[in-house]
Amino acid sequence: MVQKYGGTSVADPDRMRAVADHVARCRRRGDDVTLVVSAMGKETDDLLHLASQVSKAPMGREMDMLITAGERKAIALVSMALAELGVPAHSFTGSQAGFLTDTNHRNAKILEINPYRVKEALANGVVPVVAGSQGVSTDKDVTFLGRGGSDTTAVALAHALEADSCELYTDVSGVFSADPRVVPAATKMATITFDELLEMTATGCPKPAMRSVEVAHNYRVPLHIRSAFTWEPGTLVIEEEPSVEQPIIRAVTHDLSESKITVLDVADKPGVSASLFRAMADANINVDMIVQNVSEDGTTDISFTCPTEDLERAEQLLGESGGTIPSIGARTITSRRTIGRVAVVGAGMKSNPGVAAKMFETLADAGINIDMISTSAIRVSCVVAAEQAEEAVQRLHTAFGLDG
Repeated sequence: MVQKYGGTSVADPDRMRAVADHVARCRRRGDDVTLVVSAMGKETDDLLHLASQVSKAPMGREMDMLITAGERKAIALVSMALAELGVPAHSFTGSQAGFLTDTNHRNAKILEINPYRVKEALANGVVPVVAGSQGVSTDKDVTFLGRGGSDTTAVALAHALEADSCELYTDVSGVFSADPRVVPAATKMATITFDELLEMTATGCPKPAMRSVEVAHNYRVPLHIRSAFTWEPGTLVIEEEPSVEQPIIRAVTHDLSESKITVLDVADKPGVSASLFRAMADANINVDMIVQNVSEDGTTDISFTCPTEDLERAEQLLGESGGTIPSIGARTITSRRTIGRVAVVGAGMKSNPGVAAKMFETLADAGINIDMISTSAIRVSCVVAAEQAEEAVQRLHTAFGLDG
């Protein structure tokens, strides 16, 4: 099995010893274990802050070299903790573990995995301890996979090793029907489908990382989301619910990490949207919800959401519409830095009409105005005022009968 331990799970020496003890017990029951470890606690944030103190615009190559140092420190310490318990262990950086990536610094994508050194260690009875969220690019530079990249490392490694399971250990005991900090009545789910979890992670559920769920789904890697503090069984991610009648709604999620941009009075003609969103894509800005208004007098308005961390770059692109995006010809660009997005997710809604109506009625009864709407086969999302997002989650969680 592959076990991934997040930053809080290895935040200090006591936590590292607890992880080592758990791995030793797994070994005694006959499991072959490979570890993937994140940087300790908030170390990645500390390194980012340190970089900001010496440079206003640090180069991506050097940032990746800096950030990945946190994982290298952690894998060495965890390996020492295992050795102290008599468990032989070797630490491996992402490149040593065989992770080849593209050249996109700060958010690299895995191209290929050749974990021959990890396999050799396992064959020799040694526990491999692999640094999460890193690899080496085709240009032979160290690369960072981005936030949540350790989850992706673990799932991809589990696939490459043909592991029987991939356990993602974190500071929560599984996947909940809502954020327990916002909805105290939220309940932990014993199982959830890949499709449902993908929709949840895309709409605000912070763990596991969405990219890791995509990889697990594509390669049928069995996932188990667990707590490194209680070691209790968590949430199993499965292909589909075995029950005949699926619950209509499984979870309510929310996200406060996005912003909204509206481009006013653009020409209503073919190619305008293509130019706009091609520019965003080329700048590596991920666009989520998109709404285009009905045309009036040959012009229209286009609104879309993007991560708040990318808002300034998006505004700069649009502000240069006379050069960077010449075919748009927008009159005005407005933005709202903080928005709230709430979503209801459930595979059962595919065969149950009325979910959207119930969601909209619940929000209306609470006096919460809806700004944008998007849907999929198993999800309905709404943009609301940021300050009303938590109330919206609470109201919807109760309205759909999810309170424990």
